[in-house]
Amino acid sequence: MPQTDALVIGAGPVGLFQAFQLGLLGLKVEVVDVLPQAGGQCMALYPDKPIYDVPGVPRCTGRELTSLLLEQASPFLPIDGATGQRPNLHLGQQVESLTQADGGWQVTTSTGWACQARAVVIAAGAGAFVPRGLGVAALDGASNLSHQLPGEFVAELPGDGRERHLGATPPDWAGQHLVVAGGGDEALAAVLSASRAAPAHRPARITLLHRRDAFQAEPEAEAAVRALIQSGDVQLVLGVPQGARLTRASTGPGSSIEALQLLGADGLPFDLPLDHLLVRLGLSPKLGPLTQWGLDLERKQVRVDTATFETSLAGVHAVGDINTYPGKKRLLLCGFHEATLAAHAIATALHPDTPPHLLYTTTSPVLHQRLGVKG
Repeated sequence: MPQTDALVIGAGPVGLFQAFQLGLLGLKVEVVDVLPQAGGQCMALYPDKPIYDVPGVPRCTGRELTSLLLEQASPFLPIDGATGQRPNLHLGQQVESLTQADGGWQVTTSTGWACQARAVVIAAGAGAFVPRGLGVAALDGASNLSHQLPGEFVAELPGDGRERHLGATPPDWAGQHLVVAGGGDEALAAVLSASRAAPAHRPARITLLHRRDAFQAEPEAEAAVRALIQSGDVQLVLGVPQGARLTRASTGPGSSIEALQLLGADGLPFDLPLDHLLVRLGLSPKLGPLTQWGLDLERKQVRVDTATFETSLAGVHAVGDINTYPGKKRLLLCGFHEATLAAHAIATALHPDTPPHLLYTTTSPVLHQRLGVKG
C-alpha cells in the first residue's frame, strides 16, 4: 500500500495549491479527485469563462488557471515521461472511506486504490461533483445508460481552436439510436461529438431530448446543433421523463432501456424508443461518504480551527469551500491562504523537532532545490 506524508482530497484550484505548498515544505503528497480531470469546479462548470479576482492575474479562464496551478505544482506532482500521466494525481475516483491507521489515516477510493497518509487535507470544494440524473428510479443500473462519455470524448467546437477531450476513443454506437438528454453545453457537445464521429462509431440516429426548445449553452455550440436539427441529422424531442420501459421486469445490471416514457408539452404521454441513453444534465456537488467520517459538520461544511485548519479529527484538515469558521468567505484567495496555513501546520506536526523557520522562494537555496530551480 502506498504511503505518503499528506493526501489531498480534491484537485480543484485550492487542492492543487495545497499540494504545491505541502511539497514546498518538503512533504510527499498524493492527490485524489472524483472528476476525470484536474481543476474542480473551474473546469467542471466554467472552463472558458473569465476569472478576475486571482491575485496578480488580471484575467484568466478556469482552464488557464488550472493549467498554471498544475505547472506550479509539477515539481511535486511530476509527469511520468513514459505515460504522460502524473502518478500521484489520482483522477476519476472518489474517496469512500477514511479510517485511522498507525501514525495517520488510511483512505480507500471507489476504484479500490488505497493509501496510508500521516495527514489528510480535504479540499473538496462544495463536495464531489457527480452527474445529475433524470430522476427516474427505474433507470438505475440499466446497461445502456451512460452519464459520462467513456474518456470524455468531446469534439472540437467551431471556432474553439483546441481539442477538448481527455481520451481519443469515442464509443461505438454504429447502427444505434442514441438519445442525449440535456440542454446545456455538455449535452450539445455530446451531440456534436456523436454526429462527427467516424462512420465506424457514428450512431444511425441521434435524438436530443430536452424539456423545452431553449438551450443553456455557448452560442457556437447551439448554432452548430440547430443546424444539425434543421438539416434532419439530429431530431429534437421535447418532453419530461416520467418512466422507462425495460427489457426486464426488474432493474439491475442486466436490464436495458427499450424506451423512455415522456410527458409532452401538450400534457399527453408518449414513448421514445432508443438503443442508448446518454444523460448530460451537468454536474452537482454532493458531500457523499464524507458525512460518514465523523467530522464536525455545520450546514454541510466542515468546522475547522483557523490556526491550523484542522478538523475535529486530529491530522485531518479542511481548506477551501468545504470548511466553515466565523468570518468565512468562499473565495479562491481565501482558499489559497487556508492551504498555506494548513501546510505549515502539517509540516510542524509531522516534524516537531525541526525549527519552524519561514523560508522564501526568492532567496532560499532549499526551496530552489525542491522547485528544481537552477543557478
